[in-house]
Amino acid sequence: MTSTTADTLEQLEQLLAGVCGSVQMGRQFEHATAAELVGLLQMLGQVQRRVDAVLTTVTGEVADRDCRLSAERVSSAAGCRDVTELLRRTLRVDAGTARRYVTAGDAVYQGTQLSTGDLLPSRYPALGAVLRDGVVSVTGLLAATGPVERAGNRISTAERDAVDRLLADTARGLDLRDEHGRPGPAPTTDELADYARALMLALDPDGAEPEDARANRNRGLTLGRARDGLVPIRGGLLPEVAGQLQRLLDALLNPRIAEPAGPDSGDGAGTGDVTFIPVDDTDGADGGADPSHPEGVPDPEDLRTPAQRRHDAFAAILTTTAGTGRFPTLGGAAPTLVVSVTAADYTAGVGRAHVEGTGWDVPITVARHTACAGGIQRVLFDDRGQIVSIGTTGRIFTATQRRAITLRDRECVIPGCHIPATWCEIHHVHEWADGGPTHTSNGVSLCWHHHRTLDTSGWAIRMRHGTPEIRRPHWWDPHHTWRQPRQRGSTRTAAETLADALGPPGP
Repeated sequence: MTSTTADTLEQLEQLLAGVCGSVQMGRQFEHATAAELVGLLQMLGQVQRRVDAVLTTVTGEVADRDCRLSAERVSSAAGCRDVTELLRRTLRVDAGTARRYVTAGDAVYQGTQLSTGDLLPSRYPALGAVLRDGVVSVTGLLAATGPVERAGNRISTAERDAVDRLLADTARGLDLRDEHGRPGPAPTTDELADYARALMLALDPDGAEPEDARANRNRGLTLGRARDGLVPIRGGLLPEVAGQLQRLLDALLNPRIAEPAGPDSGDGAGTGDVTFIPVDDTDGADGGADPSHPEGVPDPEDLRTPAQRRHDAFAAILTTTAGTGRFPTLGGAAPTLVVSVTAADYTAGVGRAHVEGTGWDVPITVARHTACAGGIQRVLFDDRGQIVSIGTTGRIFTATQRRAITLRDRECVIPGCHIPATWCEIHHVHEWADGGPTHTSNGVSLCWHHHRTLDTSGWAIRMRHGTPEIRRPHWWDPHHTWRQPRQRGSTRTAAETLADALGPPGP
């Protein structure tokens, strides 16, 4: 059996060598279509996961033998200190990668009963089967088992087995089965890790008490002595304190907010009220937000490092708190962006739009994108350029509506995108220009990138019974089925699922 496996792997290596050995390797993909390149990546991922499964099994066997008599130890026979060193040398990987294979092998390896030759159960039999079926990689396996392992003996064997089965079903997409019973697309590693954490939070809500006690004992903040004109800061913050500081930093570092909102500011879109101004008498249609300030990217003239920007934001927090008490909010009013375009160009979808106050001419798509997150103000000029009429059409989600949508979506609704909803824009699913209401049942959270590329990315969104449903691109979900997005860290859902998996409590 071993020789057969070795022969098969040698044939695979020779085939891959033929692909990699060509001098024109890069050229063979030069004219590939986008669909062909995506298909290649999917196939390479499948091959990589299969290799991970074999590697994990072999690693588990080596680790098992290393626990036996010295004559049977594989690592010693190879002149290595342990399994990690053996993997570092044979696989030519770093110590961290080698340890991950050792950890994965320990989790799913099935040893052999010496007296009977039967396979022994592993700690995670269902996830082990998922790994061997090429559904998850070693990274995905460890993302799923990591939260469970950290719980240690605070959960029972029955609870661990239930979590193992639930995570394996999720990895196979069985949690998103459609009405025909067909599985949904496999989750990303991040989504699988999030679900594992949610399950463990439902089982072990208090976590390890010693860790909490150590955190309280070690919390602190120390200002050092001034040196070279700077005062160093050292210490550690409790998670809730760090979270509050992060929220304040977000409010200032969010590129969509340029200055503190005044006390008379009204409700807005949260990351910036946007006013769209056609210079004729035709209403606009749906669009999005200011492309000159993509998420996390500073203005072109801002040469500060991220650390310098956080420092300046922290200085603003202190100054504002000690002074006026005014502070910019993520869910309230913010500076107004004005994008102008002629009604004729807007209707035809051609020409250029103008970002007022910047001198920038931008594509007409920017005007459509800007309109989705903002209001539309209609300004009429006569032949001499005199303003003869101003009308405003309200279509901005209020701060109250935004908070409700943020609470429901928690982050960008595109699966695998974890931009917090507080940083997202609110998108009209049924376009406002086509009669879609500015209502919580018609708004979803989308990050700047996914909002701007929604029409061309292959993702689709609809609302059903007031909740969003997502249709993935065909390459990800061949069934092209509408499905609710997985809720990241949904503890309530995890608790209910666990209760079903564990069954009724015993007498």
